[in-house]
Amino acid sequence: MIPGAPPAPGGSAGGWRGRGETALLYLLSIGVTLLISGGLVTITGNSWTQVMGALLNGAFLAPGRWGNTLVIAAPMLLVALGMVIGVKSGIFNIGQEGQLLMGAMAMAYVGTKLAGPGPLLLVGGLILGTLTGGLFAALAAVMRFRRGVPEVISTLLLVFIAFQINGFAITTDWFLRDLDPNRPSRAVTSAQLPAEAHLPVVTLFGNEFHIGLIFALAAAAAVAFLLTRTSTGFKLRLLGSSPNVAQNVGVAVARWGSAALFASGALAGFAGAVMLAGGASSSRLTSGFASNFGWQGLLVALLAQSRPLMCIPMAIVFAGLRTGSGFLAATGVDRKIVDVIQALLVLALLIPPAVQFIRDRRKAAAVAATGAPAEQGAG
Repeated sequence: MIPGAPPAPGGSAGGWRGRGETALLYLLSIGVTLLISGGLVTITGNSWTQVMGALLNGAFLAPGRWGNTLVIAAPMLLVALGMVIGVKSGIFNIGQEGQLLMGAMAMAYVGTKLAGPGPLLLVGGLILGTLTGGLFAALAAVMRFRRGVPEVISTLLLVFIAFQINGFAITTDWFLRDLDPNRPSRAVTSAQLPAEAHLPVVTLFGNEFHIGLIFALAAAAAVAFLLTRTSTGFKLRLLGSSPNVAQNVGVAVARWGSAALFASGALAGFAGAVMLAGGASSSRLTSGFASNFGWQGLLVALLAQSRPLMCIPMAIVFAGLRTGSGFLAATGVDRKIVDVIQALLVLALLIPPAVQFIRDRRKAAAVAATGAPAEQGAG
């Protein structure tokens, strides 16, 4: 390096400058989103400060609320981690809503149809739910690597098949339908999981959350370690960056691609089993049990830019919007306004990566036009 010359774009000064610009862009995007959201609430004739106060109270500040938010965040985080594994491997599994439902169905079957000690039913249900979600996703792997069907299409269509299987299960006497004669038959659901098969609950500072949250956090750490510090993670990332290169160096594309898709579905299935064993829908399988958790998990992974540890705060944000919306009734605002805020937040968090992508494309085009060697990006 020439003395007195400015640091290279990829050096520490350029790197910090690029990170600072990105952070500023995130803050500006979120700030504009809050202003737009406030304007929309004001147009409806309500107070923006009251709405934000209700959301914060419902999500975190009111007694016992942040524990509930963490419970909601756990399955979202698990789904997002499955998406991260798939994306890093070049596999785009968007059928987690169905895989989650299949995992919950397996948990319901073990917990309500089999006999045994509660802890054994719980562990067995969680394991079977994980395997069921993985095997359901593996159907898309077979179609992808045996018949060339894109997994984006097959996993999405399998969601609707899962809905039909679930509907059949909870309306069929020998399958999962609740046969309790003392329960009104107008609500078609599965039987309720026995209390002994529920996930243990942790109480902390007056808040309660089940150990599914601990499982989810451990899974985030495990996925981060797997993808960055193991040979398996290297093979998956190589497969995602260049399948041809991966094949040339001995990475079996079909085998590792199928493994990634199975792992992605398994985490979604585990999320469904955790939800049911954690008390979702009163621990009964219903027609709307998945409740968009699969889709929101995809958004969590997208906004975290497929970084496992970044999925944790993103999952908490989305969970907070869910739990906080329950307090909006006191302000007179329709809960649908939360969906609008969530959509605006998604757009806001997508702007910085989009701007960076455009910058990189322009730099690459400039380099190609001048014939100069490509410079390393600033961050």
